[in-house]
Amino acid sequence: MRPAGSPVRFVALGDSLTEGVGDRSDGGWRGWAALLAGSLGEEPALFTNLARSGAQTHDVLEAQLPVALDLGPDLVSVVVGVNDTLRRSFDIHAVARRLDRVYAACTAQGAVLLTACLPDPGGVMGLPGALAGPLARRQRAVNTVVHALSDRYGAVHLHAGGGDWVTDRAMWSVDRMHPGERGHRQLAVRFHALLVERGLAAGPAPSPEPQSAAPTPGASLWWMATAGTGWVARRCTDLLPQFLALAADELRHRARGTSIRLDLRASAAVSAALAALSAGEQRPGTSQGLSGALPR
Repeated sequence: MRPAGSPVRFVALGDSLTEGVGDRSDGGWRGWAALLAGSLGEEPALFTNLARSGAQTHDVLEAQLPVALDLGPDLVSVVVGVNDTLRRSFDIHAVARRLDRVYAACTAQGAVLLTACLPDPGGVMGLPGALAGPLARRQRAVNTVVHALSDRYGAVHLHAGGGDWVTDRAMWSVDRMHPGERGHRQLAVRFHALLVERGLAAGPAPSPEPQSAAPTPGASLWWMATAGTGWVARRCTDLLPQFLALAADELRHRARGTSIRLDLRASAAVSAALAALSAGEQRPGTSQGLSGALPR
């Protein structure tokens, strides 16, 4: 148990969003988690950011989680899943199993869990409908799993998948994929408010006001025309052939007026993934959805 009055131990897991990409400070990335860490108590938290750009759920489970558990955190944030949706290997069953194991391990050690659902990358980047549709469907699937598991493990959950902040360009960095400073501050402020509601944060709220200017529309277009295409290509290298097939399928269903079938298919996959976790809890030798030993 943490001694009364001692700093909170806060460990952040995830991908580039939690690493802080888009919020540059002192020559490096800062981000919402670092901003939140300074507002958890009378003293700044003992903060460790294990999140890394490009991380998927298997990276969090296999590489980040063991380090986090060894640190004995009081608070653990787990915000991940977007990169999974950008891979050909995307499997909502596997994503659900991994997140279940991560959440279970953190809460079993007594840590408070922070989670969030996120907007789909295609919508944020403004991709055409046939391209954005498949990515949106995948992100909705991940968000549904995160919602369900957050409820199961009593997480402090932030609904960040929609709302005005998603469509406000001032919230986003020049790459159109990551929040800018204002967006990261908005996430920190909203997480802090939720923690205060639960009696889990005693420090003053992070400031929502940025210290740097938001990128101009011209800067965003220039990034997209120069670096952006390459960035997307690197992130989606193994997905591209399948992505084009998904887009073609999207167009066919739209032309026939049967797009609902794609939504129903995705919903059924999510339901099956969550049902499989529930069934695993009922098997002898399992508990809290943990399938197998925790990684060390």
